[in-house]
Amino acid sequence: MIKSVAIQGIKGSFHHIVSQQFFDQLVDVNEYLTFDKTVDSLLTRKSDAAIMAIENSIAGSIIPNYALIDTKGLHIVGEHYLDIQHHLMALPNQTINDIEEVYSHPMALLQCKDFFKQYPHIKLIEDKDTAEVAQRIQTHQIKNVAAIASQLAAQLFELKIISESIQTIKHNETRFVVVKTKNAEISEDEINKASVKFELDHKRGSLATILNVLSDCKLNLTKIQSLPKIETPWKYAFFVDLTFDSYKDFEKAKSVMTIMAQEFKVLGEYKNARQ
Repeated sequence: MIKSVAIQGIKGSFHHIVSQQFFDQLVDVNEYLTFDKTVDSLLTRKSDAAIMAIENSIAGSIIPNYALIDTKGLHIVGEHYLDIQHHLMALPNQTINDIEEVYSHPMALLQCKDFFKQYPHIKLIEDKDTAEVAQRIQTHQIKNVAAIASQLAAQLFELKIISESIQTIKHNETRFVVVKTKNAEISEDEINKASVKFELDHKRGSLATILNVLSDCKLNLTKIQSLPKIETPWKYAFFVDLTFDSYKDFEKAKSVMTIMAQEFKVLGEYKNARQ
């Protein structure tokens, strides 16, 4: 049973919202401002699980988190999709014309950059966490500065939302994964999605051959992400998400990929959140 979960960010962050929505039971939330420290909390058993954003429908994959999951030997035990609505917020009794600077996470700034083209007087500054900026504005009563954060952050830190849903693309989702140091303990008939990693030789058609194997085994590829191997120039590892109706089909594919690919590794077997 998971009693505590580590998140990147503080209460009011999108990771915090996921912790509330994913777990049926109440869990203690351990807050960290970096993903490295979030994972360290899991490895040192200060937390039972960790939540990590892995990709966004606008900004794409969060590459360093793929590497963290792989190199730290973590196991994906679940996933959660969250509708991301970015709101511009500041202390009460201010309008957007009063705002001189906006601080937020680089990903949030990227997703909202078009909104600020109409306000050239505002300086955009990267920060560690969306909700932490909101908290800082409230704690120090900072005027003429705004945060981009969730509605929950505005409520928790008593800030006024100056403008709602300022992200460029209104349908904006982030996929989060829940990771542990051990595999999940769910039955095979509940598992219908998996994340795997493998490497391939520089041979013509090597990737196509693997993809044909997945197709022949009735697996649907929902995501493929390449990551360069730092110690071996121009060689890549592939991170792949697969969905399937039968766990036996996945087992068959595993046995073939173990033979055909190099460094084949299962990163997680879990329930598909997109059913």
